[in-house]
Amino acid sequence: MDVFQHVNHARMVTLLEEARIPWLFEDGRPTAPLREGCVLADLRVRYRGQLRHEDTPLDIAMWIEQLRAVDFTIGYEVRAAGAAPDSPPAVIASTQIAAFDIQQQRLRRITDTERDYLAEWME
Repeated sequence: MDVFQHVNHARMVTLLEEARIPWLFEDGRPTAPLREGCVLADLRVRYRGQLRHEDTPLDIAMWIEQLRAVDFTIGYEVRAAGAAPDSPPAVIASTQIAAFDIQQQRLRRITDTERDYLAEWME
């Protein structure tokens, strides 16, 4: 929390990251190879309401908004703990992640296995 007693922007960005890491990068996930090489290409965060410490743990819903040859965009809705899933989210965000070949230092195509897994999460 910051001086205004709400979850600040830097912490919110970290919370979004902490939510997507186990979803995408844990062993056994078809997208786990992305942890060896991917870059965050874009981040957008829109605040629609205030979240305070007493609202935690936060509920973060995630899905795939867009899936292309080398990148995909994750959509997020963040709500206070226990808020109804159909209630207005306090935060709406998105991150665009591109697959990246570290050795070649260039973007790489998303594999069919990665694509199939990500497509299951399309809105």
